[in-house]
Amino acid sequence: MKNLIIILAIGMTIVSCKKEILELEPISEISGSKFYNTTEELELATLAIYDALQNLPLREFALTEMRSDNAKSKSREGDWAQFENFTVAPTNQAIGTYWSANYNVIFRANRVLGNLSAATDGALRAQFEGEAKFNRALAHFNLVRAYGDVPLLNVEIGTDESDYFDRDPKTTVLAAITQDLQEASTLLPAKNSDYDFGRATSGAAQGLLAKVYLLTKNYSAAESLLSNIIGGSAYSLKADYGDVFYSEGNDEIIFAIPYLNDDANESQDFSFEMTAGGVRAGLNYLTDDFIANIDTADTERIAITRNPSNLLEVGKYLTTSSNARQCGNDWIVLRLADVYLMHVEAILAGNPSTQDIAAIGSYNAIRARVGMSEIATDGSGEITLDMLLNERRYELAFENHRFYDLVRTGKAQAVLSSFATSEGYLFTNNDLLLPIPQAEINVSNGALIQNPGY
Repeated sequence: MKNLIIILAIGMTIVSCKKEILELEPISEISGSKFYNTTEELELATLAIYDALQNLPLREFALTEMRSDNAKSKSREGDWAQFENFTVAPTNQAIGTYWSANYNVIFRANRVLGNLSAATDGALRAQFEGEAKFNRALAHFNLVRAYGDVPLLNVEIGTDESDYFDRDPKTTVLAAITQDLQEASTLLPAKNSDYDFGRATSGAAQGLLAKVYLLTKNYSAAESLLSNIIGGSAYSLKADYGDVFYSEGNDEIIFAIPYLNDDANESQDFSFEMTAGGVRAGLNYLTDDFIANIDTADTERIAITRNPSNLLEVGKYLTTSSNARQCGNDWIVLRLADVYLMHVEAILAGNPSTQDIAAIGSYNAIRARVGMSEIATDGSGEITLDMLLNERRYELAFENHRFYDLVRTGKAQAVLSSFATSEGYLFTNNDLLLPIPQAEINVSNGALIQNPGY
C-alpha cells in the first residue's frame, strides 16, 4: 500500500542530480525549461508530482476545518487564531505556503505535459498525461476554492513570463479543471492490483470531476458519474468505520496521499498537530459546537473521530510512529462515503429536500454502516439539505470538507455567521475567500489584485 512512496524513494536516488525534480520550490523560484528524453525519465518526473502533492495536506486543515464550526486551535494565538476568528491576514504564513505548494504541483504537472513525447510507449504516455492532468486539476481546484480567481497555469512558465501572473476568473479556471478531469478520466487506468496505491485512477478523476460539477451546479452530470462509481465493483464501504483510516489502502479509498512512519522525507506532522500537539502547539481541536451537535447514538463514529485519550483531539490520525512529528497516516482526498453523500446532493439539485429513492438509498448506506437510524423507503421518507450537511459533517469530520460543503450549498453565511457570533467573532461574506498571499502580490508586481475585505 506504500508502493508509490517506495518508487519515489528509488526515483530520488536514481536522479539525485536532477535537483529540479525533487525540491518542493514555490513557483516563483523555479526557472528554466528541463527536457526529458526517455520514458523512464518522464516517469520520474510524473512521480515527482506526487512528491510535491505530499505538502498539500500539512496545514490544509487550518484553511478549511479551522475556518468552520468544526475546529479550533489549543492556544488560540498567532496565525492559527486568525483562521478560527475569521481575521486571516494576507501575511499569514499558512496561506502563503498553501498557495506555493499547489502551484508547485501545477508546475511539475505542466513539466510532464510539456515533455510527453519522451515516452515511446503509447499506453504509458497516456497514463502520464492523465496523471499530470488529474493532479493539475486537483491543485487548481484547491486554489480556486480557497482564493477565488487565481492564475490559471496550463503551460510551464518561468519567472519572467508575467502574462501568467494575474488572476483568471473563477469560471475560466473551473472550465479548465473540468476539461483536465474529463480527459484524465479517459486516459487513466481503472483501479487494479498492479497499479500502485497513491497514483491517480479513472475513478479518482471521475469522483473529483463530480465534485466540480456540484460546485458549478451541473447536477445531472454529477449524478451520472457518481451513480457509475457507486454501481461499479472497484470500491466498497468498509464494514468497520475505523478501518477506513487504520487499514490503509482499503477498497473505500478512491484517492489518497500516502506517507511513511519515521521517514524524514516521506512522513507528515498533521497527525501530531491533531492528536498530540503538546501544551501549546495543538491545532484542529474539536469545537464545543461540534461536540454539542454530535448524536450520542453515533457511537461508532465518535469512537474514531475523537481521541479516546483526549476527547478534544481528533482520533482519525493517531500515529504509530516513533517520532511524533514523522507520522505515516495517509491523507484521504476522496473516498466512497463522500461519493454516496455527493450522490444525494446531486439528486437534491439545489432543492431543500427530496424523497427520491436512490438518494435515500445512498444516505442510508452511510447511516447503516455505523448503526444509525435510516430513512424510510416506503415513500414517506425524506432527506433535507440540512440532514445531508449534518451527515457529511460527522461522516467526513476533519477530512477538510466542512467549509467547502457549506459554501457549495449556499449555507456558509448563515451557519458560520451564527457560529462566529456565539464565539464572539464576526463572519462576513468576504470571509468566504482567503486573502491572496501578500508575498505573491509583491512578486507579481501588482498584477495580482487582493480579494475584497483584506
